Amino acid sequence: MLIKKTRPWELSENQATSEHIFFNRRKFLKTSGLLAAGVGSGLLAACEDGAEADTGGAISLDPNASKYPAPRNPDFMLSREITREDVSSRYNNFYEFGSHKRISSAAQDLEIRPWQVVIDGDVAEPLTLDCDELIKAMPLEERLYRHRCVEAWAMAVPWTGFPFSELVKLADIKSGVRYVRMETFMNPDVATGQNQFWYPWPYVEGLTLDEATNDLAFLVTGVYGKPLPKQFGAPLRLAVPWKYGFKSIKSIVRFTFTVERPISFWEEINPAEYAFWANVNPEVAHPRWSQATEELLGTGTRVPTQLFNGYAEQVAHLYAGNNQPLYR
Repeated sequence: MLIKKTRPWELSENQATSEHIFFNRRKFLKTSGLLAAGVGSGLLAACEDGAEADTGGAISLDPNASKYPAPRNPDFMLSREITREDVSSRYNNFYEFGSHKRISSAAQDLEIRPWQVVIDGDVAEPLTLDCDELIKAMPLEERLYRHRCVEAWAMAVPWTGFPFSELVKLADIKSGVRYVRMETFMNPDVATGQNQFWYPWPYVEGLTLDEATNDLAFLVTGVYGKPLPKQFGAPLRLAVPWKYGFKSIKSIVRFTFTVERPISFWEEINPAEYAFWANVNPEVAHPRWSQATEELLGTGTRVPTQLFNGYAEQVAHLYAGNNQPLYR
């Protein structure tokens, strides 16, 4: 008898498996209507104009709203309760809108349509994609992920999105690529936090190519069975659950594939506190607080923090033999 080994974050119960849609670069460009638009050489048609004003996020005007809720992938379950939506949607780090947690109202001013995503760097041909066409063509699924902030609090989140590896396939990268650099929007008229000149705007993050193509690396387009609200980083953000939350960049506008390791936003500010790797490790304290435990947001309780946030089985091999400061 084959016995399935339960992963650290999983429940024993499984729900319906989501349908996985494989596609290559040319099929994507053709079926989404972008090939005829000359995607390799210029901009694509923009998304529908307009942005909703409700704090709940981009739902009514999202042209992909019918894709939610997406099927839940049973390979990515949790052994803790999902954080209540009314809690997680009102406690957000999004420094573009301020250094406090109550940025949800301010974030509603961000126009997320039109929104374009650039894929460039060491690729066969640079692309500038309409975000809604990109989402429409991707195999959306729901995954339950832990989210561990470097500030020693945590959430359990039902993200919807697609594997980062699908975007890597689409990019058609050249040999020798080792990293992907990600960049968020720049609009200080709306995102007033970007007027704080001492920060190195725009927000930049990076992963190794092996990290980006790991099964856990996820590009998020929705949460709680709906399109992603603005305060969560709409319309497209990253989720890498084995790393501290600041690695999961929000509102992405550019993916650059490169042979050189990018310098991330917080690393540039203070590399002693926020290094590039930022893998969760309870045994390595932040210079100003312990990382041994975490507060579960909305519960008032603290629990022990796990190495790699409980995902060691899936990602520890990525760092074997690496002498870098992986856990800071």
